[in-house]
Amino acid sequence: MPRFSAAPGLPLLLALAPALAHAVEPPAPAARKQLVIISFDGAHDNKLWEKSLEMGRRTGAHFTYFLSCTFLMTRAEGGKTYQAAGHKPGRSNVGFAQSREEIQARTRHIWQAHLAGHDIGSHACGHFDGKSWSQADWQREFTFFNAALLSAWKAGGIEGEEPEGWANFAAKDIKGFRAPYLSLSDGLLPALKKAGFTYDASLVTKGPGWPSAADGMPRFGLPLIPEGPQQRRVIGMDYNLFIRHSMGVENRKDSALFEARTLDAYRKAFQAQYQGDRIPLQLGFHFVEMNGGAYWRALDRFLTETCGKPDVACVSYAEALPLIQNEKKADRSAF
Repeated sequence: MPRFSAAPGLPLLLALAPALAHAVEPPAPAARKQLVIISFDGAHDNKLWEKSLEMGRRTGAHFTYFLSCTFLMTRAEGGKTYQAAGHKPGRSNVGFAQSREEIQARTRHIWQAHLAGHDIGSHACGHFDGKSWSQADWQREFTFFNAALLSAWKAGGIEGEEPEGWANFAAKDIKGFRAPYLSLSDGLLPALKKAGFTYDASLVTKGPGWPSAADGMPRFGLPLIPEGPQQRRVIGMDYNLFIRHSMGVENRKDSALFEARTLDAYRKAFQAQYQGDRIPLQLGFHFVEMNGGAYWRALDRFLTETCGKPDVACVSYAEALPLIQNEKKADRSAF
């Protein structure tokens, strides 16, 4: 099983606390929609690509897919081309594609998602902890990502099927980033700006929050949300719920219970904003169905009952950003 993005619970929040920035409050809630922003890290399993795309079509939601680029190369290819900072060539914490056929399917899903209005972002390549990386280290990682995405059809052995517009998409449309493990370094922000990213989604906030601004870069954060009988806060991401519910050990027997607890947490976090300040609600997921699929089922039910509500927009980060910025015209200093 691949390693995931967020370390479990509060220790990660404390580790990232210096990076959390104050955000300027936007206009009164009556004048804006309630935004729900769903993202997926890794974006590898082709069956879950299909499942998520169908979920988006059925509920009207648009998602952000933070792609790890080693899933666009086989181990034989990656061993020759990819090397993360501080690691030997051909290393990846999440592995590589198992075959060219797998790359073919994944590449087609990426293009399908792009055409359907979803947002494709970067999750770097080999899912390494970049807490000590320099700007040059991050830039090297982004270069590998760009090259892998640009050559994905060739890597899948279907170069002749590459659609018109892919090269432009690969070069210009990857605007969002989430750091593996939500782990940051001083070199990340200048590297993101130099690479042309328009937002970062690597922070954690004490609750739902507006994007902060760091040197002109909008930065989103997954919130801590109340969950469970004692309503203790947990990062709004499936992996963190997996750690809380079963200590990271797969437990299919209690899958229905975990689903119910998760759905209740999502509902309460949503209602608190929908009936209150209407701060965007961000929830994160992985392309792994943990605890028997409890968290994906809870997501499906949540989106099905939520996205059609009045004044609700289930949008990607790329769609949310201009909506938020337009609402902050009275205070441009936030961005």
